[in-house]
Amino acid sequence: MGVVEVLDPVQPMGAGGWKVDVSRGERNGRVSSEWFNRPDDERYLSLDDLWANVKGRSERSRSRVVQTANIRVEAARDNPERLHLMLPKAQEPVAPTHWAFGQLASIVGAPASYLRQLPAPLAGINLQYGLTNHRAEQVKTFETEDGRTELRAVTGPDYGRIHDFELVEAVQRIAGNGTGDTRWKVPGVLDWSTGVYNPDVEISRDTTTLYASDRDVFLFLVDDRNPIEAGRLPDGSPDLYFRGFYCWNSEVGAKTLGMASFYLRAVCQNRNLWGVEDFQEIRIRHSKYAASRFAHEAAPALTRFANSSPQGFVNGIKAARQQIVARSDEDRADFLRKRGFSKAESGKIIEKVLMEEGRLPESIFDFVQGITRLARDKTQQDARLDMEGRAKKLLDRVG
Repeated sequence: MGVVEVLDPVQPMGAGGWKVDVSRGERNGRVSSEWFNRPDDERYLSLDDLWANVKGRSERSRSRVVQTANIRVEAARDNPERLHLMLPKAQEPVAPTHWAFGQLASIVGAPASYLRQLPAPLAGINLQYGLTNHRAEQVKTFETEDGRTELRAVTGPDYGRIHDFELVEAVQRIAGNGTGDTRWKVPGVLDWSTGVYNPDVEISRDTTTLYASDRDVFLFLVDDRNPIEAGRLPDGSPDLYFRGFYCWNSEVGAKTLGMASFYLRAVCQNRNLWGVEDFQEIRIRHSKYAASRFAHEAAPALTRFANSSPQGFVNGIKAARQQIVARSDEDRADFLRKRGFSKAESGKIIEKVLMEEGRLPESIFDFVQGITRLARDKTQQDARLDMEGRAKKLLDRVG
């Protein structure tokens, strides 16, 4: 792995970590949502354990294209209320997962929620009719052996599968085991009572950010033992950032493949990301050439971020702090009005900066911080994301 330059090395506050200011930047709840909704059996304590699970699953799986008219729907022999599928040239029936059943119903134009409410024989008749009369004629199945054969996915014939283990392997190449053997690791925890972020927290089922279910993987790692200073806070202390990224995939078509990189100031116990800046995201749909795009676009982008110097980010923050755009109330109102903010929004943005910084906004950085703080107050996600996007666009244009 390449060497990353750490600017202005900062001494930790003893064993407790580093003092951070999470009132700045954006709050990102994506990791927290994953953390909150994952049962224990979907949580992993290392990348090695996670990889072993999804790799083994892939090795027991196969994919093939079949004619829908040749798929037979029948009641399970051991449970007449369960449906099994008989695929062409198969010796044994396959049991569709909840997800695969929904995909199959969607492909043939039958509402899955309705079919699930019907007695199995009647649901089977409806599904069989849809398969026999399916105009596209072909589907791609994804079957996994695990004591019995499960049908884990049914997609269109041109579905471009990126296996979950392929994403995990791309992360392992830069993060090792994800437990601190490289600079990239499962994050620590912010102490709200002191404002100190501690990177050294035991990795447990409660704190891990490495997840996999029967339909997806999600990973979040940070470089939180190497803080980056980009300017000073109003009290003269350093404004500290850490680098982080998360990525996700679903080999059964439940999600796109994607990865996001950013700088952040802290992660709390509930795995909310605080003080996020410079958020960048790549998404790849599982279309025909998805595997090629992953190999030539997404995986290299992750490696570049992991091995890059933070100099560009730091210079951008410093330039935004130095670029003065308003020195009077009229300047401030005019600057925000030209960027589409209403009179009421402008007043709130200025007030946010005054409350937090103890002075009126003057620089690009001041206005960006005021806009992102106001965005946090938005209860509707679309409105919040729109305002955060406008703040990011303003920061990106700093020359």
